[in-house]
Amino acid sequence: MKKIILAAASVAAIAAFAAPASAQVRSGARIEAMAGWDNVSIGLEDYGVDASIDESGIVFGIGAGYDFAMGENSSFGIDIEASESTAEGDYEDGGDTAGINYGRDLYAGLRFTTAVGENTNIYVKAGYTNLRVSVNGEVDDDEVGGSANANGVRAGVGAQFGLGESAYIGAEYRYSNYEAGLTRHQAVATLGFRF
Repeated sequence: MKKIILAAASVAAIAAFAAPASAQVRSGARIEAMAGWDNVSIGLEDYGVDASIDESGIVFGIGAGYDFAMGENSSFGIDIEASESTAEGDYEDGGDTAGINYGRDLYAGLRFTTAVGENTNIYVKAGYTNLRVSVNGEVDDDEVGGSANANGVRAGVGAQFGLGESAYIGAEYRYSNYEAGLTRHQAVATLGFRF
């Protein structure tokens, strides 16, 4: 994860020096919808099993934030987001079965944005994320189930392209690392509006 954060920070630093004089970052409130690819992995080595669980699905959600201008070419912002995912898995071992569902994910973090063109911004982000995981199944003919929250950290990098006065589209890659060996890679597209 350190490599991802360092790479994202390097991209932001290079872009900040390369930003053209006419480029500007918008400040103020924003709201956006997002959807894209989601991949969840759980390493089972800590549980004495030499295997891992790897499932993909579609992630979708909404986010909001506020950006504070730092000169004309950069801004510092706050982000919040709520998302859901279709990623889930069903497993069987002998007569025992288990189904895992990766439910709602809540995120809050910080963002640094810099302009690289008249209508193009790139940004890096990092913060806290909380995932709800549910398990249900049957072990020795008894039904079992439950759910728990997994705390973690997220780092990401993205780009936004302005569409007129307030609308924008974007793309973002983010990596999340949770408790209990659970990690997540996501690539999403965004559609947002600034106020």
